[in-house]
Amino acid sequence: MLRDADIRDGLCDYLEIKYGKIRFFEELTMGRSRADIVMVTDQGLYGIEIKSDADTYERLTRQVRDYDRFFDYNYVVVGSSHAGHIREHVPDHWGIITVEDDGGKLDCYEMRMPQRSPKVKLNNQMGLLWRSELAVMQEKNGLYKYSDKSKMYRKKYLIASVDKELLRKQMLEVLFERDYSIFED
Repeated sequence: MLRDADIRDGLCDYLEIKYGKIRFFEELTMGRSRADIVMVTDQGLYGIEIKSDADTYERLTRQVRDYDRFFDYNYVVVGSSHAGHIREHVPDHWGIITVEDDGGKLDCYEMRMPQRSPKVKLNNQMGLLWRSELAVMQEKNGLYKYSDKSKMYRKKYLIASVDKELLRKQMLEVLFERDYSIFED
């Protein structure tokens, strides 16, 4: 029986081979849910929900709703106990990856490719950025910095002032460059 911890490393290896240049964030809060893994690519943000053999579908309806609002594409990754009926629990635009233990090595199989979420909103995605990252984007676009303003104000200011596709591209670039070392002593 595969557990969440058994799946993560092998899954990330599989996704790196499949997608090339990517960045992962784990346990990222969005809406009322927490994404197991968020993958940043040049094409967009991918939300990845892991349902190991030990998991249930109890929170999945809420998670699907939140993931669809925040991520361009979504995957559900399931152990073999869920593989036969996961399609009944996620929308058709969600990708499905099944995983099995193959003698100590994780075997990943993509049952269905993800399609773009019809409910994703740039406003929600921009909320995943830190205040300092929003300031970087303001500077990139030659906008007034408003250093005393809140994260919410900066986000709205950027969305109102910059072309949406350019802003989306810049958001992905900023997430690729996110630096957690600022929290180190």
